[in-house]
Amino acid sequence: MAEPRSQFRCLLGGQELTVTSFDPQLTLLDFLRLHQGLTGTKEGCAEGDCGACTVLIGRLSDQALHYEAVNACIVPLGSVDSAQILTVEHIADPEPHPVQYALARCHGSQCGFCTPGIAMSLAGLHEACASGRSSPDRRTINDTLAGNLCRCTGYGPIISAAEQACTEDRPDHLESLRAVAETTLSRWAGDEQYLCSEGAAGGFAAPTDLAACWSVQKRLADAQLIAGSTDVGLWINKEHRRFSNVIDLSRIRELRGIHQSQDALEIGAATTVAEALTALGALSEDLETLLRRFGSTQVRAQATVGGNIANGSPIGDLAPALIALDATLTLAGPLGSRSMPLENFFIDYGKQDRHHDELVLKVSVPLPIASDFHCWKISKRFDQDISAVCGAFAITVVDGVIVSARIAFGGMAATPRRARTCEDALVGMPTQAHVLPAARSALAKDFSAISDMRASAGYREDVAAGLLEKCIRSLAAEPMPNLYLGQPQKAGHG
Repeated sequence: MAEPRSQFRCLLGGQELTVTSFDPQLTLLDFLRLHQGLTGTKEGCAEGDCGACTVLIGRLSDQALHYEAVNACIVPLGSVDSAQILTVEHIADPEPHPVQYALARCHGSQCGFCTPGIAMSLAGLHEACASGRSSPDRRTINDTLAGNLCRCTGYGPIISAAEQACTEDRPDHLESLRAVAETTLSRWAGDEQYLCSEGAAGGFAAPTDLAACWSVQKRLADAQLIAGSTDVGLWINKEHRRFSNVIDLSRIRELRGIHQSQDALEIGAATTVAEALTALGALSEDLETLLRRFGSTQVRAQATVGGNIANGSPIGDLAPALIALDATLTLAGPLGSRSMPLENFFIDYGKQDRHHDELVLKVSVPLPIASDFHCWKISKRFDQDISAVCGAFAITVVDGVIVSARIAFGGMAATPRRARTCEDALVGMPTQAHVLPAARSALAKDFSAISDMRASAGYREDVAAGLLEKCIRSLAAEPMPNLYLGQPQKAGHG
């Protein structure tokens, strides 16, 4: 078992830094601005939407250094223990970064408040391109900038700057910062210590294995569990909640990783959405699009698969798709583990089948998936918006007849839920549009839709019926418009 370490440590630029004790609610943004005087990183929304606070976090993965852009306003300081932090000041010392030169040349800034965050997002893309992990095509640039709001410049000059800068070599001072990080983070990884800091303001722990986690849970009573903190960060900033202790699960090795066999795709609960995107997206074009719409690049780098499930939100994007795919959830506790169909995990609003000392360990998707799988998220805007309705349809067709159907919706009830009456109405029916009236009538019996600030019950019922119609018409080989690309979507079944 790894050993606890009382001091927080990080590499701030190229400087090793330690902190003896700190408030578990302290965000990385406040630490940088108020404790370190690095005021180039701005606070805009304080909820991970605007990107003005974007910084780069460097960590070792498979013995290689990778940088991820994150929203510093919702990242607890303790969550970046043993990592490198790069701010806009670091990438500009001793000379501006190529993206900063390009932003100036292309007139990509006016008031300038958002510019540091934009520069850091583009610096992250530049780093990925320099490492051969990405390319500066228009779609990638748009995805990179989706989490950065600019209220006065317009995105044309910013995109032009990205296209120019991201083909240039990594500057010498970034090469130096990389070299320092590789050496320092490797040394820290070798000592097998994890953060467990306790002080007057509370405790913060980031265990690296389950044995250490069970030990920490006994020590830090009533601790708030976090992984990516993309929800809890908002509780702290917007609702002003305070926790005496916090335990970050994101570094626990048993909760991380993706394993695929002939029979199943297993994803560890602490795997980020960004890390899971390729594996899940390979199962379905619709699933890849759904995950690309999961927040922004910064949010996907923090948010975890297990966290999106464990918080039990009725509008979480992953649950409906995974339920339709017949996913299994595994929980782990000090006395052992247990598994269940994912759909059974959700009991009622805010209530899940998880004991107080259990963690979500992994989610497993059986392979191969249904011959026809579709999922669609309906929200007011494409990027960075919470679903009003999310519908997922896993249909198996044999000789033109539906032999199995799993249909799940988010946003229609207090929990993500299957539409079992509708499923029963479809099984045994031909893949023809004339089955639609009976299917819609059955769907209406499955849900008494909820109303809230995002949508009325009537709107949700109409949208759910519309998504069902889209699915059935696609089974009937009718070309369906692609809402996201403005092109016809492939029809038919495989």
